[in-house]
Amino acid sequence: MELYIHLPFCRRKCRYCDFASRTGQEALMPACVDALLLEADASGFLGEAVETVFIGGGTPSLLPPEELTRLLKGLRTRFDWAADAEVTSEANPGTLTEKWLEAAVSCGVNRLSLGMQAAQTELLTLLGRIHTPEQAAESVRMAKAAGIRNLNLDLMFGLPTQTESQWRETLETALALVPQHLSCYGLIPEEGTPLKADLDAGRLRLPEEESERRMYEDVRRRLGEAGFVHYEVSNFALPGYACRHNTGYWTRASYLGLGASAASLLPGADGRRSLRRTNPRELRDYLDMVRDKDWARRETETVSPEEARFETLMLGLRLLDGVSEADFLREHGVTLEAWRGPKLRELAERGLTEHAGGRWRLTRLGLDLMNTALVELM
Repeated sequence: MELYIHLPFCRRKCRYCDFASRTGQEALMPACVDALLLEADASGFLGEAVETVFIGGGTPSLLPPEELTRLLKGLRTRFDWAADAEVTSEANPGTLTEKWLEAAVSCGVNRLSLGMQAAQTELLTLLGRIHTPEQAAESVRMAKAAGIRNLNLDLMFGLPTQTESQWRETLETALALVPQHLSCYGLIPEEGTPLKADLDAGRLRLPEEESERRMYEDVRRRLGEAGFVHYEVSNFALPGYACRHNTGYWTRASYLGLGASAASLLPGADGRRSLRRTNPRELRDYLDMVRDKDWARRETETVSPEEARFETLMLGLRLLDGVSEADFLREHGVTLEAWRGPKLRELAERGLTEHAGGRWRLTRLGLDLMNTALVELM
């Protein structure tokens, strides 16, 4: 099983972010840790073997070191962490400290994901980030000095005003920091965010579609030259450093989510991964739910066999290796051929999918037009 922990605290909300996080709630951090441990106690999975842990947010690096220690030690006593468990925490430059890193590493964190995003001060300001390029580099130095040997950097392209040369500069700056993993995301303007409002009002404009496509090609080319394996649409890793936790999501592994807005995918009554539940989004609502032990406040749904099949295909096609026909049959009791064979072959004739070695995958063109392919597969 995989374990996800959500910490919804931010010093300042980024202008593109619609994640469940808030500013000015630092006084609730101890209560949040209390609730996370109480939710774990009531999860029904005490003693369960855990292969990966991911602490996300929000900004986990805002949590005081003593509270981070209390949280991680508490979770280790409640679940059976594998000896080689991948334990990731997100962190933001500008909030990372040596004391926080010392606490994290001493409690088993062995992978850090830093939100670098861009190498230009003006783009960081446009995004509402609180750090400078220099602070990003200093955060990497501190992480390595603390013993982190598995480091991811998040980068964003397709930003308003961003030029192709700026994106290439960001890639080179990131590579110079010698990470083991890079997540390179195209900006998706989310409803309700300040950045989306600026775009709708015409105060900002996105790059042309062809320019954004060239930025994505720059990622694939340059990171390939640097020895990174492109293993998922937006993710690149040196050999042996693909993110095991996120790969679990893309292959529909069971995961337990703890915290405000955290989601879980768990075995249902049929023994299949068919139970999805999601905690209240707002922290105070989450704290009330745990205090009252009113678990009915969660959103709960049963994933139908048809939905589960589509999720397997949709998520699996994000991976460069694609979807195994044998694994699909084992999980769903029906072959991919019987379920979506004609449509997959139609997309193959258009150059969007390919079939080889008992797997269906997106082609290079299919990766560029992934949304089109997935909509048609529905």
